[in-house]
Amino acid sequence: MVSILGIGMTSCNRRDMTLEEMAMHAVSAALRDAEIDARDVSLVVFANALAGKLLDQGCVRAQSYLVNAGLDRAGMVNIDNSCASGSTAFHMAYNSVQANESPVLVVGAEKMWTGDRDATIAAIEDALTAAERPGLKDTVGSRASGSVFMGFNAQWANTQLKERGTTLEEIAATAAKAHNLGVENPTAQHTKPVTVEDVLASRVIAEPLTRLMCSSFTDGAAAMVLGNSNSSIHPRVVASVLRSGTGQFEYHNRLADTIQEAWKVSGMEYGDIDVLELHDATSAEELYALEALGYFETGEAGRAVLAGATLPTGSAVCVNPSGGLVARGHPIGATGIFQIIELVQQVTGQSGTRQRANARCGMAVNTGGIVYGDAAATSITIIERQ
Repeated sequence: MVSILGIGMTSCNRRDMTLEEMAMHAVSAALRDAEIDARDVSLVVFANALAGKLLDQGCVRAQSYLVNAGLDRAGMVNIDNSCASGSTAFHMAYNSVQANESPVLVVGAEKMWTGDRDATIAAIEDALTAAERPGLKDTVGSRASGSVFMGFNAQWANTQLKERGTTLEEIAATAAKAHNLGVENPTAQHTKPVTVEDVLASRVIAEPLTRLMCSSFTDGAAAMVLGNSNSSIHPRVVASVLRSGTGQFEYHNRLADTIQEAWKVSGMEYGDIDVLELHDATSAEELYALEALGYFETGEAGRAVLAGATLPTGSAVCVNPSGGLVARGHPIGATGIFQIIELVQQVTGQSGTRQRANARCGMAVNTGGIVYGDAAATSITIIERQ
């Protein structure tokens, strides 16, 4: 069975490291954790979204950044699937191990801080179709400090406030939860305790979203080794589902459709999941996604957060114990791998003070890009303790 043999990562605040240094650090740690030599790896699947625009490395990224990793016997494949790059790379690695039974190294690395904010935003917006990008910048983007993606999130947040029964206090409480869990995560980008009042008082990014409700530019890398193992120390992969958007669904309806496929593939259901890492580009989106995925009825997710139900000690599924994208950080090409690493730590009891007691099974939901209102890529991964 396909299992996760080893993990490695940097923290998500490594502005002091180059992309190559971060990638090498994560790879070395993952190989060491898996107790295998680099020459035993049959394939490397490398995820990165922005190096072409920001670092002048548009192709052969794995070959360039891992040239000194000792992986000379492995083939290398490069993945750019926007914010879902990491989980897409994981999906390909999972399928390769299923087919060939040889160890595969999956890596995600991103360097977003270059000193040029506009360049980073422009690179991120390659995750929109070229045909619709100019029009979106003129409409959605103009209401969000120039960011089309924050503009979409602001639209969704206003829909929640006006039509779905969510309150601004609930969104702020979700942000405070994320930041306070980030305090407990040694790899998180943001580790300062935050109150609901702090969130509401922070600078408005795109009405109604404030700075502390939004994910930010992040530098970091993560890696893992997949292979075949029946050992109880290696979590097994129960399902890896990847779907691409065509404009057929609205973004959140795509989430609803994809999770039904994940239940079908895994043979599991909602109550089987102890820990859920989901794509909270904003704290409002955490609530919308929870409802779209079917974990709560419309308008109920925010009330659950206020009641503490989604905390590691809560009565419902534990949501984003890592701090999520808002606090742990969102290094675009690596995010999906960071999510799965959190699940590995949770189901093996290595999450410290953010540990969900007796966690056995975890799910990661990662999305990337928007195509005519649809999520361009949606990935759901389920792992469990053997």
